[in-house]
Amino acid sequence: MIGAILDIFWIPIGGFLSFLIFISVINKSIGVRKAYVSLLLRIFEYGRVSIETASKENHFSSHNPKTDDKQGVQLVDDTESKEGTNGATLITRDAVLLPQAQEPAPEKPVSSTKDEINFDFEKCLDYVKSGVEAIIEDDVTSRFEAEELKSWNMLTRTNRHYEFISWKITAIWVFGFFIRYVILMPLRVLVCFVGVLFAVLSNFIVACLPFQFLRLFLASLCFKVTFRLIASSMSSFIKFHNKQYKPTVSGFCVANHTSPLDVAILSTDCTYSLIGQRHGGFLGVLQRALARASPHIWFERSEAKDRHLVAERLKQHVSDPNNPPILIFPEGTCINNTSVMQFKKGSFEVGGVIYPVAIKYDPRFGDAFWNSAKYSMMQYLYMMMTSWAIVCDVWYLPPMYRQEGESAIVFANRVKSVIAKQGGLIDLVWDGQLKRMKPKKEWREIQQVEFANRLKSDST
Repeated sequence: MIGAILDIFWIPIGGFLSFLIFISVINKSIGVRKAYVSLLLRIFEYGRVSIETASKENHFSSHNPKTDDKQGVQLVDDTESKEGTNGATLITRDAVLLPQAQEPAPEKPVSSTKDEINFDFEKCLDYVKSGVEAIIEDDVTSRFEAEELKSWNMLTRTNRHYEFISWKITAIWVFGFFIRYVILMPLRVLVCFVGVLFAVLSNFIVACLPFQFLRLFLASLCFKVTFRLIASSMSSFIKFHNKQYKPTVSGFCVANHTSPLDVAILSTDCTYSLIGQRHGGFLGVLQRALARASPHIWFERSEAKDRHLVAERLKQHVSDPNNPPILIFPEGTCINNTSVMQFKKGSFEVGGVIYPVAIKYDPRFGDAFWNSAKYSMMQYLYMMMTSWAIVCDVWYLPPMYRQEGESAIVFANRVKSVIAKQGGLIDLVWDGQLKRMKPKKEWREIQQVEFANRLKSDST
């Protein structure tokens, strides 16, 4: 009796999972995810209005002015006061922290008296002002923290105590918690497991095929199906724009970097060769599975520091027209979906065509940024599995080539500015490796010399 009931229960679930996996494999949509995202937006808007209404009621019903201010202002206006972390800075700065080109000083009359050095403090006030502004909110470290939301998205890891502001919000939050942890998370883990298992088995079989043309075709298909399944396990809703510029031949696909999911997002629509450091654990299993049938480039940590070895392997790869384009994230680290930081020049020195791609995530449904200094890969995957969805836009941009006489650094900056403009991201000159290391001594010395030049004025 119990077995019959379980069979009746599992048959529709198995049929639903099979249909979900099939839809993901063929990369088609029947409109369910779009409707799901639209429903979430309505719930978020209802929550925002309810929070504002409840906070106003608390403000007028309370007799303690300090409590009024704490409850009424903190719940509604605090997220708006942090708007700077969403892209617009809190402080409008002048670019005075970099050495400025100065006009040559007029020649001084020859004097027999001893030269004196006077200090003009007024000339360095703007420099001191910029330093204080950088202490309050600098342009770099804020890019390595998750961006603040302007409104609550029913996730307790983005804002606390909102779920208890009214019984309606509490009921919605409890129901959403049940949906995310009891229903969505197990299904997502299962689909992700199917994707990794498919990658291991399919690439092993493809690698055994004797015919190269068939092996290349099936390897490309297996690559895309693998990442379609992995992207589906996060309830990803991806909009691709300008598909006429999609990478087609061997070269470099260059994109801004927010999350390890960037690879899965881009690989649902196009086949790439991946490059990166060898990993263990979950990523290591996926790397070894993909490398069996596709020309991916994995480095040991010691090899990755050898620039000549890396450049040589890149040249060998792009010289073969049968190889797919290499997917590279020149920033070298994850940035929080608000900015694009300095591109490393390595991939721009090799030569060949560059395919720029801009990725922009919608943080209302789940923060895709991976703060590797705070969360491990498994913690990050857990957070993604329990988010509402991964919603993002991807823009393919026209291919770019290095111009005659153009240095690799200038070319990299030109590509970076195009990506930042299309994605609505802030174009920063700073190195993303400041996430893990202190500024170079030479950079500090340049600022010290600049400050000294502003401070002193020679006169006779």
